[in-house]
Parts: sequence; C-alpha cells; structure tokens
Amino acid sequence: MVEFTTIDAGEVKLRAVVQGQGPLVIMVHGFPESWYSWRHQIGPVAEAGFTACAIDVRGYGGSDKPHPVADYAMPHMVSDLVGVADALSPGRPAILLGHDWGAPIVWNSALSRPDRFSAVGALSVPWTGVGQRSFSDVFNEVFTARNKFFYQAYFQKEGVAEAEAEANVRDFLRKFYYAISGDAPDGTWPNNKTADATLLEGLVDPEPFPAWMTEADLDYYTPEFQVSGLRGPINRYRNHDRDFAWQQAFKDRKIEQPAFFVAGNRDLAFNMMGRGDPIELMRAQVPNLQVAEVLDGCGHWTQQERPAEVNARLIPWLKGL
Repeated sequence: MVEFTTIDAGEVKLRAVVQGQGPLVIMVHGFPESWYSWRHQIGPVAEAGFTACAIDVRGYGGSDKPHPVADYAMPHMVSDLVGVADALSPGRPAILLGHDWGAPIVWNSALSRPDRFSAVGALSVPWTGVGQRSFSDVFNEVFTARNKFFYQAYFQKEGVAEAEAEANVRDFLRKFYYAISGDAPDGTWPNNKTADATLLEGLVDPEPFPAWMTEADLDYYTPEFQVSGLRGPINRYRNHDRDFAWQQAFKDRKIEQPAFFVAGNRDLAFNMMGRGDPIELMRAQVPNLQVAEVLDGCGHWTQQERPAEVNARLIPWLKGL
C-alpha cells in the first residue's frame, strides 16, 4: 500500500505519491494512466537521493476534475507543476519527467518556466519546438479531410469518446494499451478506418495480455477510471488551438536545461507520422539533450514496458545533474 499526499497546486488539488528526500523530481503521466504508471520508477528515484513525486494529473484519479474544456489548456497544466514545485520545493528548482501527454506538459513547463525547472526528461514524445500551426489543423488536413480516422479528431466532440470508453473501462484499457504496445503485431492499431469510425473499432483484446501489464495492474487502473470518468483526460486533447495560441509567446525560445529522452522504436507517438529523425529534430530545439536513446522493440508505454532499461538510463542522468 502506498501513502497519498494531497498537494494544493493553486488552481486545483492534486493527489500524489511522494517518497524520498532530496531534489524534487515531478513525474507526469499520460493518457489513460495515473501516478501508477511510474510505479517502477518511484522507489529507485527516491533511493537515488531524490524526492520522487508522481502526481495524478488534473482530471485523473484522486486529483480535482474541473468540468470546462478550457481548464485543461496547457497554461493550466504548467501552473499545476509550478504549484507542486512551490509546495514541495519552495525556493529550489525542480526536475521534471513526463510520458505521453506528460511529455508535452513537462517540455512546455521547462520552456515557459526555466526559472522553476532546472532539468527535464521525457519518454515517448519528443520536443521539436513550437509548431507553426495548431496540431488540430494538421490532423484535420492529414486525416479528416481524407476521410481517415484519427483518434484525436474523434476525441473532439464532447461526450462521444467518453461514452465509448466508459461503457466497459477494463475492455477499453486492455485494447488501447495493447494496440500501441511493443508486443502488438504490426497492424494492430488499424490505419484503414474511415473518419466516422470509433476508437475501439478494430482493436483486439489479447489473451493473454503481455506480462508487463499484469491483471493486478489492470485491477488498479480500472476502478480509477470507473470513478473519475474519462472527460478530464480527454479534455486535454480538446485544447490544441488554445495551446498553440499560448505557445506563440515562446516560439523563438529553446529548452536550454539539461534534458533526457527515451522512446521505443515501435512507438507511434515517437515516430511522428514520418517527419524525419525525431531525435535529430530535437537537438536543434533542446541543445543540452544529454541522453537520447531508442529502445528496440519497445512500444508506447515506455517506462512500464521496459522499466529496467529506462531506470538504467534515468538514474545515472539524475545523479549527474
């Protein structure tokens, strides 16, 4: 059993697991996860001489869940991390670590608040600078206008994706986790669906599930989402235009802090729809990228699929800061 801490982050209260003493490392999960996605990192980071803080992002688990879509725009997500840092590490800069949506959140936090965050690590999603247009414009052009399904376009209409996922949460989690894992055969994430399809159409429920996600793990995740629902998590995807407008203030800025990045070569999020070598693109925007590695055969759930390999790279980087 873990002990939870409630952190007043200013706008919202966030539930977190906090262990250890030393420089603060804030761990930020993605979709659809929770603090629990860092279960293999919390102990080792704490034992390495740091305060490991794995939060439930707003909208998830035991954290506050504002209803308005706009409350999940990037400046609010950054504000939450600043609030956690102020609460747990007043007067001292914190280190950030994020995966999936947590990666853009920590990248943007490091970009916009270099005074508050001294180093940044990310898994799965690289940072290639502030976009020249909203990502919603990109996926509408590449997918929707060509009558191709894209999950983030499907997420835009309030209530639709939530209803599909909440009808059977465990089924949704199993299919979604498996489809973009390194264990799924090519084609498990269908690329031939039309724009009017639903998320779960064509996804398979594997039997048995890959060993990195046990039945006990699913037993934890499932009731978390049964209680919290999926509105808050999916609201993050409904803020691309707001995020883009906010980011323009930082469009000429680079992330100068020491940085860490690990992804899997079978991760669809890392491969960025085929826009070249993501790590080389990163180096122009993150000049102090100290660790940048790609794990062969690993899918999207980096630190859960390959905890030992991630920790073997993460802990030495943290100690060397």
